[in-house]
Amino acid sequence: MADLRSLFHLAAEEAADFRESLDTRPVQAPADQADAKRLLAVPLPDGPRDPGEVVEQLITAARPGLMATPGPRYFGFVIGGALPAASAADILAVGWDQCAFNGHLAPAAAAAEEVAGAWLKDLLGLPASAGVGFVTGAQGANTVGLAAARHHLMRESGWDVERRGLFGAPRIRVLAGAERHATIDRSLRLLGLGSDALQEVAVNAQGAIDTDDLARVLATEGDDHDVLTVLCLQAGNVNTGAVDDLRTAITLAHEHGAWVHVDGAFGLWAAASPSLRHLVDGVELADSWGCDGHKWLNVPYDSGFAFCSRPDVQTAAMSYTASYLTGSGVAPGVADYTAESSRRARGFAVWAAVQELGRQGIADLVDRCCEHARRFADALAGAGLEVVNDVVLNQVLVGFGGEGAEADRRTDAVIARIQRDGTCWMGGTTWHGRRLMRIAVSNHLTTAADIDVSVEAVLRAVRSLDG
Repeated sequence: MADLRSLFHLAAEEAADFRESLDTRPVQAPADQADAKRLLAVPLPDGPRDPGEVVEQLITAARPGLMATPGPRYFGFVIGGALPAASAADILAVGWDQCAFNGHLAPAAAAAEEVAGAWLKDLLGLPASAGVGFVTGAQGANTVGLAAARHHLMRESGWDVERRGLFGAPRIRVLAGAERHATIDRSLRLLGLGSDALQEVAVNAQGAIDTDDLARVLATEGDDHDVLTVLCLQAGNVNTGAVDDLRTAITLAHEHGAWVHVDGAFGLWAAASPSLRHLVDGVELADSWGCDGHKWLNVPYDSGFAFCSRPDVQTAAMSYTASYLTGSGVAPGVADYTAESSRRARGFAVWAAVQELGRQGIADLVDRCCEHARRFADALAGAGLEVVNDVVLNQVLVGFGGEGAEADRRTDAVIARIQRDGTCWMGGTTWHGRRLMRIAVSNHLTTAADIDVSVEAVLRAVRSLDG
């Protein structure tokens, strides 16, 4: 029998050492994926090994390939660094080894999701009566929301889609802005609706949906007047941070009998801030919502939330029965809100994060990240660089010398130099046909000083490129 206490201490000490080094270590990992694979590609053992030796070997092999993504100067993808209490709760969740399928199998895990889910609805301004499922992230949340939409609209038309499938079913069209997140498209593929079901709606200069064009598209059904409609809106454009005019768009869609899903992977957290809540005005009117925890709530991966205004629709779309569940004490609940049965107890970390920060702490975290984004934008613009978006949340887009192929190459070269420098880490994106540097500020550890040294790293990269 392994000495669990020593083994777990070893793992916890290594994790704490890594986290405590984040402020001083280079953000870019010393080893790339190929290097990391060489270190980890040890021979397959013929027999059992000592667990402590295995963990020691893993630590040694993995260390060079670890990115400082939980640290204060990672500004690449829209991800946060897990809070101390949330991290500790996740360590406990792994140690407790609970399967959060339902309250019969894991009473505490199910209860944590129920309690934390109620807090989330309060913080995000969603109806208290909504159902909530704990999923892996935006992809899972958007898929659940669109599955609920499919079920509801088909049922209202007299079609049992869960039993009869889509062959011969009423046609569903899905309206979404031209700058929607790609998970919407993949959800349509996964649900059998297909990408051809999607009709793009025009967006404004910042990527938010054009409500005049939405009104036009809603009123245009072609020759099929029985078509069913889903509208996907966005709270937080992945490039600019722009938020759709939710109240206007939802009202228009409901006038046409449409189901409205809001992809609020990170932008929905604006609702938790009194100073930013106006950006998501009317969000409570939608029918389903998706949101991430491992973004602005700063909990460990993988953590997302699928909300639905009609819990019965959510469970009808997602639940299942099996002979081995009959008579096992299973009652409707958390098991019925997602497509995952053997899933980890994500609710413990969310419960801990909300308790650690509280309502005011979460609002302060969101506000602080947005202030840091504006600080980035002001400093870079003041140094002569081009900030191409309106900074409304935590996203900044930066250009390095106009448009065209040469400007795109220059942008990628600057980004590569920043990443190699190690002070901070930004990524690239293509927006409106241009290669740009994208900055996303989502970490609770980031300070104004981190922004300032990162700005200097950007300018240093530009100067070194210009020689």
